[in-house]
Amino acid sequence: MTDYYALLGIPRSLNLSLDLLQQRFYALSRELHPDRFMRHPEPERQRALETSSALNDAYRTLKDPIKRANYVLSQEGFDIGEQRSKDVPPELLEEVFELNMAIEEMRGGDESARPQLEQAENNFKKMLGDVDRQLQALFEKYDSAPARETLSEIRGVLNRRKYILNLVNEVQKTIAPATYAN
Repeated sequence: MTDYYALLGIPRSLNLSLDLLQQRFYALSRELHPDRFMRHPEPERQRALETSSALNDAYRTLKDPIKRANYVLSQEGFDIGEQRSKDVPPELLEEVFELNMAIEEMRGGDESARPQLEQAENNFKKMLGDVDRQLQALFEKYDSAPARETLSEIRGVLNRRKYILNLVNEVQKTIAPATYAN
Protein backbone atom coordinates (compact mmCIF):
# COMPACT_ATOMS: atom_id res chain seq x y z
CA MET A 1 0.00 0.00 0.00
CA THR A 2 1.24 3.48 -0.90
CA ASP A 3 2.33 5.64 2.03
CA TYR A 4 0.16 8.71 1.50
CA TYR A 5 2.27 10.90 3.76
CA ALA A 6 5.47 9.99 1.91
CA LEU A 7 3.78 10.46 -1.46
CA LEU A 8 2.75 13.99 -0.48
CA GLY A 9 6.07 14.69 1.25
CA ILE A 10 4.47 15.73 4.52
CA PRO A 11 5.18 14.58 8.07
CA ARG A 12 2.98 11.81 9.39
CA SER A 13 0.49 13.40 11.73
CA LEU A 14 -3.11 12.86 12.77
CA ASN A 15 -3.51 16.56 13.48
CA LEU A 16 -1.98 17.81 10.25
CA SER A 17 -2.14 21.24 8.65
CA LEU A 18 -4.80 21.21 5.94
CA ASP A 19 -3.11 24.21 4.32
CA LEU A 20 0.16 22.30 3.99
CA LEU A 21 -1.71 19.25 2.70
CA GLN A 22 -3.50 21.31 0.06
CA GLN A 23 -0.32 23.13 -1.01
CA ARG A 24 1.57 19.87 -1.44
CA PHE A 25 -1.33 18.25 -3.29
CA TYR A 26 -1.71 21.10 -5.78
CA ALA A 27 2.03 21.37 -6.38
CA LEU A 28 2.40 17.65 -6.99
CA SER A 29 -0.77 17.51 -9.07
CA ARG A 30 0.62 20.12 -11.45
CA GLU A 31 4.01 18.41 -11.58
CA LEU A 32 2.69 14.87 -12.07
CA HIS A 33 -0.44 15.49 -14.11
CA PRO A 34 -0.75 12.83 -16.85
CA ASP A 35 -1.26 15.50 -19.54
CA ARG A 36 2.33 16.60 -19.01
CA PHE A 37 3.48 13.14 -20.07
CA MET A 38 1.50 12.78 -23.30
CA ARG A 39 4.63 12.80 -25.49
CA HIS A 40 6.61 10.49 -23.22
CA PRO A 41 6.94 6.73 -23.70
CA GLU A 42 3.97 4.59 -22.62
CA PRO A 43 5.56 3.35 -19.34
CA GLU A 44 6.11 6.95 -18.19
CA ARG A 45 2.56 7.93 -19.16
CA GLN A 46 1.20 4.92 -17.25
CA ARG A 47 3.35 5.73 -14.20
CA ALA A 48 2.12 9.36 -14.26
CA LEU A 49 -1.48 8.16 -14.44
CA GLU A 50 -1.02 5.75 -11.52
CA THR A 51 0.83 8.34 -9.43
CA SER A 52 -1.82 10.96 -10.13
CA SER A 53 -4.54 8.53 -9.08
CA ALA A 54 -2.67 7.64 -5.87
CA LEU A 55 -2.15 11.34 -5.19
CA ASN A 56 -5.90 11.98 -5.48
CA ASP A 57 -6.63 9.06 -3.14
CA ALA A 58 -4.05 10.35 -0.66
CA TYR A 59 -5.53 13.84 -0.66
CA ARG A 60 -9.13 12.61 -0.25
CA THR A 61 -8.09 10.36 2.63
CA LEU A 62 -5.82 12.73 4.52
CA LYS A 63 -8.01 15.85 4.29
CA ASP A 64 -10.80 14.14 6.27
CA PRO A 65 -9.86 13.60 9.96
CA ILE A 66 -11.91 10.38 10.27
CA LYS A 67 -10.54 8.84 7.07
CA ARG A 68 -7.05 9.98 8.11
CA ALA A 69 -7.36 8.28 11.49
CA ASN A 70 -8.65 5.08 9.89
CA TYR A 71 -5.77 5.21 7.39
CA VAL A 72 -3.17 5.52 10.15
CA LEU A 73 -4.86 2.73 12.11
CA SER A 74 -4.73 0.44 9.06
CA GLN A 75 -1.08 1.38 8.43
CA GLU A 76 -0.35 0.35 12.02
CA GLY A 77 -2.03 -3.02 11.58
CA PHE A 78 -5.39 -2.32 13.23
CA ASP A 79 -8.40 -4.03 11.71
CA ILE A 80 -10.68 -1.22 10.60
CA GLY A 81 -13.12 -3.34 8.60
CA GLU A 82 -16.54 -3.39 10.23
CA GLN A 83 -16.05 -1.55 13.49
CA ARG A 84 -19.03 -3.13 15.20
CA SER A 85 -21.31 -0.15 14.59
CA LYS A 86 -24.21 -2.35 15.71
CA ASP A 87 -22.87 -2.81 19.26
CA VAL A 88 -24.60 -0.33 21.56
CA PRO A 89 -22.20 1.59 23.81
CA PRO A 90 -23.33 0.69 27.37
CA GLU A 91 -24.01 4.31 28.36
CA LEU A 92 -26.49 4.61 25.48
CA LEU A 93 -28.51 1.44 26.06
CA GLU A 94 -31.54 3.08 27.67
CA GLU A 95 -31.56 6.00 25.24
CA VAL A 96 -31.33 3.67 22.22
CA PHE A 97 -34.18 1.54 23.55
CA GLU A 98 -36.39 4.63 23.91
CA LEU A 99 -35.28 5.87 20.50
CA ASN A 100 -36.23 2.60 18.84
CA MET A 101 -39.67 2.76 20.46
CA ALA A 102 -40.19 6.34 19.23
CA ILE A 103 -39.01 5.41 15.72
CA GLU A 104 -41.51 2.54 15.58
CA GLU A 105 -44.31 4.83 16.78
CA MET A 106 -43.43 7.47 14.18
CA ARG A 107 -43.24 4.89 11.40
CA GLY A 108 -46.62 3.63 12.54
CA GLY A 109 -48.07 7.09 11.93
CA ASP A 110 -47.91 8.47 15.49
CA GLU A 111 -46.76 12.08 15.01
CA SER A 112 -46.64 12.59 18.79
CA ALA A 113 -43.22 10.87 18.74
CA ARG A 114 -41.73 13.65 16.57
CA PRO A 115 -40.61 15.96 19.44
CA GLN A 116 -38.89 13.04 21.18
CA LEU A 117 -37.07 12.13 17.96
CA GLU A 118 -36.07 15.73 17.32
CA GLN A 119 -34.71 15.96 20.86
CA ALA A 120 -32.85 12.68 20.39
CA GLU A 121 -31.34 14.00 17.15
CA ASN A 122 -30.11 17.12 18.96
CA ASN A 123 -28.66 15.00 21.79
CA PHE A 124 -26.86 12.70 19.37
CA LYS A 125 -25.45 15.65 17.41
CA LYS A 126 -24.13 17.09 20.68
CA MET A 127 -22.57 13.68 21.43
CA LEU A 128 -20.90 13.74 18.01
CA GLY A 129 -19.40 17.13 18.83
CA ASP A 130 -18.10 15.76 22.13
CA VAL A 131 -16.66 12.69 20.38
CA ASP A 132 -14.97 14.87 17.75
CA ARG A 133 -13.36 16.98 20.49
CA GLN A 134 -12.21 13.78 22.20
CA LEU A 135 -10.70 12.58 18.91
CA GLN A 136 -8.91 15.90 18.45
CA ALA A 137 -7.33 15.55 21.90
CA LEU A 138 -6.30 11.96 21.13
CA PHE A 139 -4.81 13.05 17.78
CA GLU A 140 -2.69 15.62 19.61
CA LYS A 141 -1.69 13.03 22.21
CA TYR A 142 -0.65 10.57 19.50
CA ASP A 143 1.26 13.17 17.50
CA SER A 144 3.26 14.26 20.55
CA ALA A 145 4.03 10.70 21.69
CA PRO A 146 3.02 7.99 19.18
CA ALA A 147 1.85 4.92 21.09
CA ARG A 148 -0.17 1.89 20.16
CA GLU A 149 -2.35 2.38 23.26
CA THR A 150 -3.40 5.81 21.98
CA LEU A 151 -4.27 4.33 18.58
CA SER A 152 -6.37 1.75 20.38
CA GLU A 153 -8.19 4.54 22.22
CA ILE A 154 -8.73 6.34 18.91
CA ARG A 155 -10.18 3.19 17.39
CA GLY A 156 -12.61 2.86 20.30
CA VAL A 157 -13.73 6.48 19.96
CA LEU A 158 -14.14 6.03 16.19
CA ASN A 159 -16.39 3.01 16.87
CA ARG A 160 -18.50 5.11 19.24
CA ARG A 161 -18.65 7.95 16.70
CA LYS A 162 -19.79 5.60 13.95
CA TYR A 163 -22.54 4.21 16.17
CA ILE A 164 -23.79 7.68 17.14
CA LEU A 165 -23.67 8.85 13.52
CA ASN A 166 -25.81 5.84 12.55
CA LEU A 167 -28.34 6.90 15.22
CA VAL A 168 -28.45 10.46 13.85
CA ASN A 169 -28.97 9.12 10.33
CA GLU A 170 -31.74 6.77 11.47
CA VAL A 171 -33.59 9.57 13.27
CA GLN A 172 -33.23 11.89 10.28
CA LYS A 173 -34.49 9.20 7.91
CA THR A 174 -37.52 8.66 10.16
CA ILE A 175 -38.53 12.30 10.61
CA ALA A 176 -37.46 13.64 7.19
CA PRO A 177 -40.42 12.43 5.04
CA ALA A 178 -42.96 14.31 7.16
CA THR A 179 -40.66 17.34 7.41
CA TYR A 180 -40.48 17.65 3.63
CA ALA A 181 -44.22 17.05 3.22
CA ASN A 182 -45.09 20.26 5.13
